[in-house]
Amino acid sequence: MTDENTSALLEALRDPAVLIDGRRRVMAANSLARDLFGGLVTGSDLAMSLRHPEVLDAVGAVLAGAPVAGAVIEQAVPVQQTFEMHVASLPSGVSDGARALCLLHDVTAAREVERMRANFVANVSHELRSPLSSLVGFIETLKGPARDDTQARERFLDIMDGEAKRMARLVDDLLSLSRVEAGEHIPPTGAVDISELLAEVMKSVAARAAERGMDITTDLGLDLPPVPGDRDELFEVFHNLLANAVKYGSGNAPVALEAKTLSRMPDVGGPGMAIAVTNQGEVIAPEHLPRLTERFYRIDKGRSRDMGGTGLGLAIVKHIVNHHRGRLSIESSAGRGNRFTVFLPLEERTVAPPRLS
Repeated sequence: MTDENTSALLEALRDPAVLIDGRRRVMAANSLARDLFGGLVTGSDLAMSLRHPEVLDAVGAVLAGAPVAGAVIEQAVPVQQTFEMHVASLPSGVSDGARALCLLHDVTAAREVERMRANFVANVSHELRSPLSSLVGFIETLKGPARDDTQARERFLDIMDGEAKRMARLVDDLLSLSRVEAGEHIPPTGAVDISELLAEVMKSVAARAAERGMDITTDLGLDLPPVPGDRDELFEVFHNLLANAVKYGSGNAPVALEAKTLSRMPDVGGPGMAIAVTNQGEVIAPEHLPRLTERFYRIDKGRSRDMGGTGLGLAIVKHIVNHHRGRLSIESSAGRGNRFTVFLPLEERTVAPPRLS
């Protein structure tokens, strides 16, 4: 095979690929491999670019006669990546002097999915085990020492009721999350009157806000256009954000709800709508902000559970916003409060042209 044909074949591959000779020297590499390993130079020893003992052992095994071998490469810079490397022996005549082909397949996303799945199962098990253990303990107590203790029975039943409702909320949120994820790849096709929806959301949390002495102030643009989307899902998004703002905001401090149209959505482009919920709760440290939408991530686990949180609310919000091809922004600073902004795309025709003065 000519050098031109070899280069064309390597470039046609979708993974980084390197050809080496019997002395472990690089004979050829495609652009993906050269981009991945900046020091990859034709004629140099592979060890100059890939200083991974497992990789060199795999290459050595193939050059010694093994048909195939493999290794895993963890690369931390410029970003964390994981590659599975496959080294295969080449028959003579494929390319002059070439003895082995090294292919690197990026499995970063797959490994992350595996990690998230394992963490998810562990978290669900943990979240359910605690209330179940409490229920079992109280039932045993009521059947034994507290059988005839009326006061203890009433107190334990109240606690059991709370634990059972906590499990029910968790199961409901898990089902909501599963439902949204299942259809996330298909954008919604309905049209939602956002003004009417936000008014309904405010009514649903008004009683809780009144209990805490909190006013909900609004700044909603006039004649807000309909938003392409699923009404039930968007209600869940804004009910979650507004209920959280009331739940975790400072008592007697107002919660602000704002909505306005945009000629261009940040990072996405195209016309859109920004709907923001702001409270005056405790400032969220910067290291927590990117992780707030992770499943079961809590800044203060004890406080969240005591207040009835399942740790899934913002994860559901994120997936619903993704379903609507929008984005969620979270900001927190002293004096300005905690601000959760949902950006939703609009159809081109729904944004009125600017008025000429």
